[in-house]
Amino acid sequence: QVQLVESGGGLVQAGGSMRLSCAASGSIFSPTDMGWYRQAPGKQRDLVATITRDGSTTYADSIKDRFIISRGGPRSTVYLQMWSLKPEDTAVYYCYAKLAGVAYWGQGTQVTVSS
Repeated sequence: QVQLVESGGGLVQAGGSMRLSCAASGSIFSPTDMGWYRQAPGKQRDLVATITRDGSTTYADSIKDRFIISRGGPRSTVYLQMWSLKPEDTAVYYCYAKLAGVAYWGQGTQVTVSS
């Protein structure tokens, strides 16, 4: 069982920056994949970015060149550095991890970008 704890959400003005963190615990193994998804009110949960244990990354087109995903520590922590935030980035951001074929989700952290 893997537990994911997110931190770093909040309110920011358009054009600002924010960093999200997510720490995985509960397993001696580092997740194979980690990443971030987001869900805006009334919309489905969409991929933001993912990163494998080896450092390969995937980004949604809408956030390319503005967000960077990375892993740190013992590679069980994932970060999302966000720049040039837009009001349309407002959503609940969920941390994601996959280990042994099982997907785990964090509780979500609200990011609100004011115009």
